[in-house]
Amino acid sequence: MDAFNRLAPFIQEFIYQNGWEELHANQVAAIDAIFDGDNNLLLSSGTASGKTEAAFLPVLTDLWENPSASVGALYISPLKALINDQFKRLDRLLLDSGIPVTKWHGDASVTQKNKLMKHPAGILQITPESLESLITNKRGACIKLFSDLRYVIIDEVHHFMRDARGIQLLCVLERMQRLAGVVPRRIGLSATLGDVSLAERWLNTGTGRDCVSPITDEGKKRVGLHVERFVNYSDTRDVDEDHSLISQGAGTREEYEYLFKNTLDRKTIIFTNSREETEYVIANLREIALKRKAPDVYRVHHGNVSALLRESAEEEMRDDGAKIVTGATVTLELGIDIGSLDQVVQIGTPANVASFAQRLGRCGRRGQIPRLLFTFVENLRVNADDTLGPVNWEFIRLIAIVELYLREHWIEPIPPLLHPYNLLYHQTMSHLKSAGELSPAALAQDILTLGSFRDIPQEDYKVLLSHMLGEDQLERTERGGLIIGREGEKVVNSHKFLTVFLASEYLLVKDENRTIGTVDKVYPVGMRFALAGLTWETVDVNVKSKVIFVKRVPGISVVDWDVDFDSELHTVLVRKIRSILQSEEQFPYLSESCADRLAEIRYITRGSGVLENLVTPLSDRKYAVFPWVGTRQLTTLHYALLARGVRSKMPWPLCVYLEVLFDGAAEELEEIIREILDAPFDPDTLPLPEDVQIRGKYNEFVPKPLLRKQYIEDFLDFEGLRGAMREDGKG
Repeated sequence: MDAFNRLAPFIQEFIYQNGWEELHANQVAAIDAIFDGDNNLLLSSGTASGKTEAAFLPVLTDLWENPSASVGALYISPLKALINDQFKRLDRLLLDSGIPVTKWHGDASVTQKNKLMKHPAGILQITPESLESLITNKRGACIKLFSDLRYVIIDEVHHFMRDARGIQLLCVLERMQRLAGVVPRRIGLSATLGDVSLAERWLNTGTGRDCVSPITDEGKKRVGLHVERFVNYSDTRDVDEDHSLISQGAGTREEYEYLFKNTLDRKTIIFTNSREETEYVIANLREIALKRKAPDVYRVHHGNVSALLRESAEEEMRDDGAKIVTGATVTLELGIDIGSLDQVVQIGTPANVASFAQRLGRCGRRGQIPRLLFTFVENLRVNADDTLGPVNWEFIRLIAIVELYLREHWIEPIPPLLHPYNLLYHQTMSHLKSAGELSPAALAQDILTLGSFRDIPQEDYKVLLSHMLGEDQLERTERGGLIIGREGEKVVNSHKFLTVFLASEYLLVKDENRTIGTVDKVYPVGMRFALAGLTWETVDVNVKSKVIFVKRVPGISVVDWDVDFDSELHTVLVRKIRSILQSEEQFPYLSESCADRLAEIRYITRGSGVLENLVTPLSDRKYAVFPWVGTRQLTTLHYALLARGVRSKMPWPLCVYLEVLFDGAAEELEEIIREILDAPFDPDTLPLPEDVQIRGKYNEFVPKPLLRKQYIEDFLDFEGLRGAMREDGKG
């Protein structure tokens, strides 16, 4: 029997009515995998390749043929907007099926939630935070709710794998399994995975199942790609603090005119690398449109714009006839349905290959050729500090990212977090809130057997529990059990407890009674700032209520949010940067100006010797060390040099080399590096800062020795450094 005829009649009818000519290859593979086996399933393919339908078609068929006695399938998404989007699609599909679908998040209907609790059935769409709230606060009800749960569909797997929320999700799913006495099959969906085996292991955590990942040939896709360069000749601007020659939020009038012309009558997403830059770009385009008497088609979509305005922009983009131009950050990288786009524009260089893949995937839907336009601005620097000063590393990284993805189909693998002590604290508190008093042994058994904490030894957990007792996060009862302590009650009873990601304290921005969005600074009365692509002036501030009242005013303004930099480069990407500089290859997507700039940078780097030499003199006593390794490995070498008394620094966060001050010759410095690589790695000798840590919410409740251990074990990579340099003949 072919795949189509294995589906439920209501699904077959839906396919006919919607004019599907055939099932996609991944949909056929998913149908076979669900019906013919009992493994977990990972579907990894491009955006708009039908992954969601691939998961739901066989799952819904199973639930139609064999109705579940409880919720039969969970759909878990990182965004409420994705849930709302999928709810509409599922609601249409399930119209004649008798299978209910319920969305469950903070904005969802209480009536529908209560109805599901009384009569659990069908599909439940939920975020990790809402699922944790259910497990923690409605423990008894969850037994009935999930007693016959058969499937857990996890959307945007790559997003969860990179994030603390992914660990939270895995823990909550395991706790739910134990509570309800079920082990449902998991189906993971992702458009951008570098190492599928890592994702398979992540998906399998706590299930005891194997995972199948069907490989389907989607065929080669044509891509329309162009990179354009602009130069800022202003004397008042210099290189950004991070030494990048690509400006952040400081474009030129020429660039904005170019963007206006190239987005006119084209439905476009303009991606930037910061909310500030998004605001500034859209404000400038809107001003040009006003002067040209062109329609205002410009929208802004990022996490600080109100949900209502974001949803309005999404709705407008879904209209194929509306040529909306939307400035966005990562919020539109995920798979919200926005219909067909004419193009995607990227200002500057994406953070990594995975981000580029996500952004490219947003265009080229419904048979279109993906069209991606890059623009970047260089601030000319008259007096360089050293021979490498004129090199635009961001520009070369852009080419490397494009080449790695489009030619080599490579995406960064996502390194696992093996020692997430902040999540260990959080799950301990959540479990105690749910279960009540537990003995230390029982608590350790419940928590340390969760798959996400399998690499954490009992001794570390004892250290954490002892610290929590000392801080009144926990309290010991007369019977010797553990309960949540006085200070811990303040944490678990906060409305922010369920979220495990870092978030700034925001103030609400209101225009009369209409919410515009949020900012993280108090802008005093009379001050102007940008938000949602418009300029506002503060008319009143209610500090106690954390509300800024504004009025709209003309002109262009700026806004700034406090953002901590946490991106990194992989060794494969860094090596690709070097190979591009070494080669003579020309790239047809570069403009003439970009091609000239590439030739200039190649000339500089070849003449400096950095492409061949480990150590290169830059100026008197200053050397550049180029091991051509990723951020983690380069950081490891940085601390190892400091431990040897050698003054070293990374000039900016995504730098590909170390800057070293050294009184000896280059050969002496190379010898020190060889000695570091030959010696056993002893992390206790590294002069790490006192407060060194991998950033994370709840770190304040974790003792510093554990945070230091996590940084060493989960971020530093001595073996990766040594292996890469020896493979390269430099170690």
